[in-house]
Amino acid sequence: MEEIFSDLLAEPSNQFQGFVRMSAADFELLLSRVGPLIEKQKTKFRETIPAKIRLAVTLRYLATGDSYRSLHYLFKMSHQVISNIVKECCAALIYVLKDMIKLPENENEWLQKESEFKDTFPHCLGAIDGKHVAMVSQIHSGSEYINYKRSFSIVLMALVDRNFCFMFCDVGNKGRISDGGVFRDSVLFEKLQTNSLHLPQPKPLSDDDVNVPYVFVADNAFPLHPNIMKPFPGEHSEGSTQRNFNRKLSSVRIVVENAFGVMSARFRVLKKPITLQPNKASKVVMACALLHNFLRKSCNSRSIYSPSGYIDTIVNGEIINSGT
Repeated sequence: MEEIFSDLLAEPSNQFQGFVRMSAADFELLLSRVGPLIEKQKTKFRETIPAKIRLAVTLRYLATGDSYRSLHYLFKMSHQVISNIVKECCAALIYVLKDMIKLPENENEWLQKESEFKDTFPHCLGAIDGKHVAMVSQIHSGSEYINYKRSFSIVLMALVDRNFCFMFCDVGNKGRISDGGVFRDSVLFEKLQTNSLHLPQPKPLSDDDVNVPYVFVADNAFPLHPNIMKPFPGEHSEGSTQRNFNRKLSSVRIVVENAFGVMSARFRVLKKPITLQPNKASKVVMACALLHNFLRKSCNSRSIYSPSGYIDTIVNGEIINSGT
């Protein structure tokens, strides 16, 4: 294991970055934070698996979605040990990176988020949507986890800012529940209903004296709310006000679709049915979401994790497809 790790670090062709989806510097930073939580005490009976190997095993599992038995051949340890390592490391990652995903705490922070959308959709604070994460069907689970696509899944509900980072994540709801139902059960909706999000007060869009609230944009699965804006339903003729509005709203909603797309492309465990119990699968998904924000905000790994042209962009209100 040590030899494989050393060889990867010594490779001049950035093989290590592809192996763990981040730079060596960020790997060491992450190791310094999770190491004390995952390091095991050495005994006179046998050597323990080093913390850096434990972290590398977990990151490789998240990056590839390979089975524990498949990783056994790479890391030369039993699949039972790998199972325990992944569970412990995901819990440690969630603990040390928990501040990577957080809602703005005051009006000024919300206005900073709005300024990033202002040229495309004024008064927009973020985009919200849900993603079904496939799982292997659970014994005796009945139809609780069967979604509208007739597959087993849990739901990831997220609020995303203009920089494709998560501001809020809710993971673990059963796949049979719609996005709107998951949203109504979330802490975000509760805060919205109790006015505890500290959103900016409604203001006019221009010289008009009509106060317009600040909103989160969503699709038709979500309820209409003073602070949630969704498209006009149905089909509308080209050039109509409704169609132009829907096009503008869709150009903003791409941030949440892109965030899900990038995270799934880099952490391919999300592209395969996860062979874990729902509570353990939820921790894997949350670890991926926290790592997504960690890498998006890192000056060392951002270009590795999501290179230029990897994400759809908005230029003068028009969507420029990444082509990936």
